[in-house]
Amino acid sequence: QVQLVESGGGLVQAGGSLRLSCAASTTNFPINTMGWYRQAPGKQRELVATITRGFFTNYADSVKGRFTISRDNNKNTVYLQMNSLKPEDTAVYYCNGNTWRSYWGQGTQVTVSS
Repeated sequence: QVQLVESGGGLVQAGGSLRLSCAASTTNFPINTMGWYRQAPGKQRELVATITRGFFTNYADSVKGRFTISRDNNKNTVYLQMNSLKPEDTAVYYCNGNTWRSYWGQGTQVTVSS
């Protein structure tokens, strides 16, 4: 069993920045791909960014050039640096981590005011 604990959400004005963190509890299995997803009210959950254990990254087109995903394998932690935030980035952001199965965090609210 792996627990993912997110932190770093909050309220920010448009154009501002936030950094999300997600720490995975100790596991006997290596955590492979980790990522961030988000869900806005009335919408489906969507991919924001993912990063493999070997640091290959993938981003949604809507966040390319503004968000940066990174990870520390020694700490089983993934980060999401969000710059130039827009009101449409407002959502609950969920951390995802994968061993032989997929795990999800509880979510952290990000609100961007115009």
